[in-house]
Formats: sequence, C-alpha cells, structure tokens
Amino acid sequence: MSALEITARHRVHGGELCYARHDSAATGTAMKLSVFLPPGEGPFPYVIWLSGLTCTEENFTAKAGAYGVAARLGLAIVAPDTSPRGEGVADDPAYDLGQGAGFYVDATQDPWAPHFQMETYVTRDLIAAVEAVLPLDGERRGVFGHSMGGHGALTLALRHPQLFRSVSAFAPIGSPTRCPWGEKAFTAYLGEDRGAWAAHDACLLIEAGVGEGRFDGILVDQGLADGFLETQLKPELLEAACRAAGQRLTLNRREGYDHSYFFITSFMAGHLDWHMKRLGKSRVNSRVPTALF
Repeated sequence: MSALEITARHRVHGGELCYARHDSAATGTAMKLSVFLPPGEGPFPYVIWLSGLTCTEENFTAKAGAYGVAARLGLAIVAPDTSPRGEGVADDPAYDLGQGAGFYVDATQDPWAPHFQMETYVTRDLIAAVEAVLPLDGERRGVFGHSMGGHGALTLALRHPQLFRSVSAFAPIGSPTRCPWGEKAFTAYLGEDRGAWAAHDACLLIEAGVGEGRFDGILVDQGLADGFLETQLKPELLEAACRAAGQRLTLNRREGYDHSYFFITSFMAGHLDWHMKRLGKSRVNSRVPTALF
C-alpha cells in the first residue's frame, strides 16, 4: 500500500479540503478520497463518510454542505470513493452493480473478488493511509453514509465496533437481504448462499446481538418522499430489529424530503453534532497550520 498523495488543496471555512489518492492492497487499485481538516493543529476526531450508488469522493465534497459546521465543531471528515475503478476492474452496465456500487463488502465471487474488497479497504487500508499522514485521532473515529453508504456505515460499525465510536445514516439500505438492490449485489459479490449475506445486513446483525452495547445510539434520517422508501430502504425493518434487540435508535422521518443531497444537506448539521458529542467535546481553534503534509 502506497502513502497518501495529496493531489489538490483548497482553503474552506478556515480549514483545508484536500483531494488525495493512494494505492490499496485490498483493491489492488489506486483509490481516491477527499479529506476536510478543520482549523487548528489536531489531532482531530473524524468521521468517515460512505457515499451511495453511482457516487465518487466528489459527491459529498461538493454537495453535502458539511464543512462550515465541521469547522466550528473541530471535526475532520474523510470521504472515499465507492468502489475500485480503472482498467481491468470488473464492471456492469447497470448503475447498481460494479464500479460505483461496491456495497462495502469483500466480494468472494468472480469476476468481482480480485478488486471489490471494499470492507477491507475502508476498515484497514483507508484508515491506515489517512492516519499515517494526517492529524487524525484514531481513538475518536465515527462512520456515517447515505443509501448504499448508509448500509455500509451501519454494517461496518456493527462488524468492527473496535474501530468506530459513533454511527449514523441517511436513508440507509437497512436490510439488503430483503430488497432488490441488495439481493442483486449480494448474489453477484457473495454468491447464492443467503447464509453468507446475513453478515452484511444491519437488521440481522442487530437481531443477532452483534456490536451490542457498543454504541450510544444509532441516528437515522429518512425522507418520506423518497422514491426508494418502500421497495429498497424499508426503515421499519431497522426500527423493528432495534426494538427487539434493545438497541437505541433515533429514526427521524422527514416529511417531504426525497433521496437527494438536498435532503442530506438539510440535516447534515444534526449528524455532525451527533458524532461530535460521542467523539469528544467541540472546540474552536483559530490557527491553521501552514504545512500539514
């Protein structure tokens, strides 16, 4: 795995937004990401944002409206790409499989297995790459995401509770074993055995007691005008699983909001505040280091 290479920097809200790349051993490809560092010296608590289908590291960076709030909180944000890409990486003509649709699992089936190792990428290679170079506090790390990335945030937090102290999601695919997006992706990446799928379904993990007692609640926001609400997202399944397991869930049903980044940016501040309260006290620093890399 290569060291993190900064490809562009921008001053924003008194902090610094960096675009970066590194070579991942898990995916066998170069992976892109963005990192926002708030004003101050660090080390900063930080959250990893996992994006949804068709997205890259750019979608959150350009559309989420997160950096002003993050700067005030003293919270860093890492936003990786959603899949391996490039020549020789398997793909599919459909938007919900292949490049741009990694589903944050480690594929076991051909032709996906050689590169589509997104669980290991996020939980090992990404964390190692950013923490080796940037002023990030590995003891205060959270994860959140949207749609496919909401599924990823929930399942990775549950499966790797030693890595994440906080978790939240916007319109997550809460039970991918029971919706068309998940069934298609899991069949392709993990094979026909539904027993293997259960380890990557947030509802089934919660029902099984995985990660029990680790998190001070799970925060989910869901728009009620979301066109995928009934067929793909099914938040009622997540709600039932948490109720049965005694897992505290804050599920905000937002009237009139859809699946877009207009929805995400409307409630981003609440999610960042949720994470910061669990990762450490807010602090405002006025001095920005001149050379972080």
